[in-house]
Amino acid sequence: MSAQLSVPTDGEGFLVNRDDWSEEVARQLAQAEDMEISDEIMNYILEARRMYEEDGVVPPIRKFAKSMGVDSKHLYDVFMKGPMKLICKWGGLPKPTGCV
Repeated sequence: MSAQLSVPTDGEGFLVNRDDWSEEVARQLAQAEDMEISDEIMNYILEARRMYEEDGVVPPIRKFAKSMGVDSKHLYDVFMKGPMKLICKWGGLPKPTGCV
């Protein structure tokens, strides 16, 4: 059962307004996909948000994995599918370039 989101999202589930983001919103976005945000996942989200604030772009997965000190394969294991897309979606960031 998916919870009703308290903030507007686009057709793909990305936040319409980045300022609507909070950790609670992230949890709602994940729940809408029948996923749960662990502490590890929240760490990835917070780091991606920090990198985005610093660089103005969503980091490519290799750069992101390196900054987190993990193998990109580990990110795929944690997220099951497109880790950067989910990190960005749940983190209130724009859709990463290269994601379809």
